[in-house]
Amino acid sequence: MVNVKMMLRSCYAIVKFATISPRMAHDSQNAHHQSQAEPPLWSIGMAMLIILLAPLVLYSFSPAGPIRQGDTVFSDGQQRARFTTLITSPSSHPDEICLLDPNSPLIVLENSTDEADGFITAEVQGNPTAEWPFCPVHAEVRLSLHQVFQKPAVLGTVRDTLMRWFGR
Repeated sequence: MVNVKMMLRSCYAIVKFATISPRMAHDSQNAHHQSQAEPPLWSIGMAMLIILLAPLVLYSFSPAGPIRQGDTVFSDGQQRARFTTLITSPSSHPDEICLLDPNSPLIVLENSTDEADGFITAEVQGNPTAEWPFCPVHAEVRLSLHQVFQKPAVLGTVRDTLMRWFGR
């Protein structure tokens, strides 16, 4: 809570500093006339940037809580998952294991995190194509806790996207 207060105070100080024009200190009459004619667009832009980026930064630094029923988790890389209920299909593949794509979203249906070898039962939400060996949508799978993570790395995702856009 202290970090949030410090972040809000620093945002307020930046916005307050950004709205004071340097010309106002030198020539108050000319600056007053000019500030009435034109809005300080750079300070409005700075305030908008802070307002948009503050939740992203706060979310990135917040800790992940315990995994509860109904939470969305993501597969940590490509993972092998075991079906909780066997799916009957006409194809000739084993019906007990499927693959999850990296960062596939899953909704937690049941968890046993209090046990030493904790596991979760989750419903697959990603990968709409039903190609074997990938897990079909709405399939119930059982995963270990080390196979999933709760919060995606927002700043890492932004960095990777920018690197992909601008090369190298």
